[in-house]
Amino acid sequence: MNATPTRAHAALMDGVYRRQRHIYDATRKFFLLGRDRLLDELAPPPGAHVLEMGCGTGRNLVLAATRYPEARFYGLDISAQMLETAKRKVVKAGLGERIALAEADATAIDPRALFEVEGFERVFFSYTLSMVPDWHAALDRALAATAPGGRLHVVDFGQQRAMPRLAHAVLSRWLALFHVAPQADLGEGIHAAAQRLGGCTVSFSARYADYCWAFQVARAPGHGRSHNR
Repeated sequence: MNATPTRAHAALMDGVYRRQRHIYDATRKFFLLGRDRLLDELAPPPGAHVLEMGCGTGRNLVLAATRYPEARFYGLDISAQMLETAKRKVVKAGLGERIALAEADATAIDPRALFEVEGFERVFFSYTLSMVPDWHAALDRALAATAPGGRLHVVDFGQQRAMPRLAHAVLSRWLALFHVAPQADLGEGIHAAAQRLGGCTVSFSARYADYCWAFQVARAPGHGRSHNR
């Protein structure tokens, strides 16, 4: 991926969240369902390295680092504006020694260069893939960064088939304002990425009446290596 689309998307995200980041956590808790359940399911072993792809305001990282004090956490985001808020949250929580942050494009990351970590026992996306134009590339990079024996976790918008038509239309318009595009073929994309890497098992559940989808991709122990490039 060349630098031009990366810079363009970074500028777009900075523009969207320059002001929104100040109220993001207060407003998103009403419709970003399933985030805390994902954090419960991470359950990293002691000494594990955990990476959030698209960490935004740092809300998830602070909660996870507090919940799992024996793990180390890392977050990347393409928006410098969001990372400013994340850095403040991390410092305020007194977690600066256990949470590292970096500005990076999820579709072209090199975790070893960013964080000096070869592979992560847990990697997760929380309502991030629906905001990444080339989300297939982001999935490939995330799985490449997941250590053998580790897991990739994803929670994102489902198709909300049980929602009343009007409510679904309102939600769709709201999400479009922030360049969020739920992917009907998210499951197919995750299975394809797992197949490309090999040695992976995928599990799935639709939650809150199909409001959100949750996936886990488990890498087999000893199957290859993280191939960060």
